Amino acid sequence: MTPADPLTHQETTAKSVVPLFASLMVTMLLASLNQTVLSTALPTVVGELHGIDHMTWVITGYILASTIVMPIYGRISDLLGRRPVLVTAISLFVAGSVIGAEAANIEWLIVGRVIQGAGGGGLMILSQAAIADVVPARDRGKYMGLMGAVFAVASVAGPLLGGWFTEGPGWRWAFWINVPLGAVAILATIAFLRLPRTRHAERPRIDYLGGALIAVATTAVVLVCTWGGGTYAWRSPQIIGLIIAAIGSSFLFAVVESKATHPLIPLPLFKKRDFTLSTVAALLFGVAMFGAIGYLPTYLQMSSGVNATEAGLLMIPMMGGLLGASVVCGRLVSQTGRYKRYPTMGAVVMGVGLLLISTLHIDSPVWLVCGYMAILGIGIGMGMQILILIVQNAFPAAIVGTATAATNYFRQVGASVGSAVVGSVFASRLVGLLTERLPDTSGTTDTNALTPAAVRDLPDALRLPILEAYNEALLPIFLFMVPLAVIAVAALAFIRETPLATTIERDDIEDLLEEQHADTAPNTRHAARPSH
Repeated sequence: MTPADPLTHQETTAKSVVPLFASLMVTMLLASLNQTVLSTALPTVVGELHGIDHMTWVITGYILASTIVMPIYGRISDLLGRRPVLVTAISLFVAGSVIGAEAANIEWLIVGRVIQGAGGGGLMILSQAAIADVVPARDRGKYMGLMGAVFAVASVAGPLLGGWFTEGPGWRWAFWINVPLGAVAILATIAFLRLPRTRHAERPRIDYLGGALIAVATTAVVLVCTWGGGTYAWRSPQIIGLIIAAIGSSFLFAVVESKATHPLIPLPLFKKRDFTLSTVAALLFGVAMFGAIGYLPTYLQMSSGVNATEAGLLMIPMMGGLLGASVVCGRLVSQTGRYKRYPTMGAVVMGVGLLLISTLHIDSPVWLVCGYMAILGIGIGMGMQILILIVQNAFPAAIVGTATAATNYFRQVGASVGSAVVGSVFASRLVGLLTERLPDTSGTTDTNALTPAAVRDLPDALRLPILEAYNEALLPIFLFMVPLAVIAVAALAFIRETPLATTIERDDIEDLLEEQHADTAPNTRHAARPSH
């Protein structure tokens, strides 16, 4: 493999950054809306489909599928190019949306969400990697901040759209809307995503065995978190078997990756301290972010008596904090070149937000709930995109897609585990509390089909115990996530702040893979490798 023509790269940087970034923003919007549009619609969806006991899988199914394919997308796009891989990802995403829109039961809805995830796993990481292909790390902060802002805007627009669809034309339009957006994203990708080509001396070999093993390991981990202590006892043969499968497949994956010609996640990545510590922090941020975003709108609808649209509006403070922090921190990083302080402070603020949310109760005023969520959003916004920048700064452009995908993979593992644990514990506690507090309603109130609208119409003798059950089932879980923020602060404290690169390195990817067989001196990349 030979490096890309530097002249071609310079021309791409000078002439195509603005339209390229616009096309990537469309793709980011597609992915971001999908992660949040169901949040306010979810209680009604599972109620209508009589699947409240499967509510966790509507969220976790998407996250699990997208997590599994992330390293595959990152590696293949490094080897074959971003554009064809991104078009494929968008097409899969749209196909899953159609299946979800036509779902007649909760099982088909989950199938649609899984297929969506198989496409959605490539949307964000390929967008982030494409920007790294054309914008030097020193200037990339403002772009990454804007990408974080797209997520924040979509996180507000998504719940609002989900609420509007639920109250108006129907929740199925939360899926149908992806069809025109997907068409626009595909056209924009074809028209504007023109990046430097990497030439290969021979046809790249895809690491299929590594992909299969990482799929088994990820699925086993998420199933343990989803089923453990609820569907199956922790000491049951099913859970013990899944734990063994997770450990065994993870070990085999490491062995396979150490020998593969083009591994999905090259093991030398972990020799870079900044990559490893940033990835750990990203995983912990993922647990908090998706645990909160996935279930707070449901809590707001039940506890505050608001409809789906109003619940979406109540999420604005959290996403406004995320948006503002992401944009401001991104610009400050580009201006100063300093980046370590922002995710570190963000982890602290995130921990404070989680602690405050855990203290809420059903009588808490709405302004207080919104204020606490805003604090959580600010903390997440300060760290989410900067952690990706730190990782990308540690590697040349030839492997930036793989490194970006690896970090996003572990963050999504955190999201999967976080959503699964929060959802599993929440559902288990909720069913137990409802059974305990509504012992005489068997045959008159189907707790598996409770929707916010149905709860609002109940007499106080039934409604108040249900609201208290939702409060006691969910909010204490946020207190147990506070130590995760403390661990994130500790990990980030050991990051070595190195100068952000002012040029884009397109070195031969084999340079990194050779490190599997020989150690290299740390922090010599910029000095030892010429930049174009």
